[in-house]
Amino acid sequence: MSSKWHIKNIFKEIIIGGILLFILSNIISYIRKPELDSISLPKIEAVLLDGSSYRVKKGRPLVIHFWATWCPTCKLEAANIQSVSEKYEVLTVAVSSGENPKVEAYMKERGLTFKVLNDSDGRWAAQFKVNAFPTTFIYDSKGKLKFTEVGYTTTAGLFARLKMMD
Repeated sequence: MSSKWHIKNIFKEIIIGGILLFILSNIISYIRKPELDSISLPKIEAVLLDGSSYRVKKGRPLVIHFWATWCPTCKLEAANIQSVSEKYEVLTVAVSSGENPKVEAYMKERGLTFKVLNDSDGRWAAQFKVNAFPTTFIYDSKGKLKFTEVGYTTTAGLFARLKMMD
């Protein structure tokens, strides 16, 4: 009976620790989030890594995800962004990650196919006031900013936020 009690206490401590970690990570994300000049989606017209032209269209939610090839957290989160990009409109911005061939090799090596705007000079990151990676913005179908996340975001968390806007 004491071993059950011991396991029960360990499980309880793990749950409490997980909840505290979740709360702490949300507080840190809130503190680190960029203060944008406007909650309205700015006009974005750019040439993507694959050579195609990209223009933001309102009418559906949009995820804008800033990341870098040199960022360890971004590497962990890449599969989450890939999953979301298969169901929702996602524009990713590779910041200060080198010239196109380097970013293309990174994408190919990891089997990633999401849309990438190569921000080799950091101009787009500066426009969005991003200085920590990864940083994710979620805009609703009317082009209004609804969520900003700095740091790792789970697939479930991204889908939950997007579902709230459907």
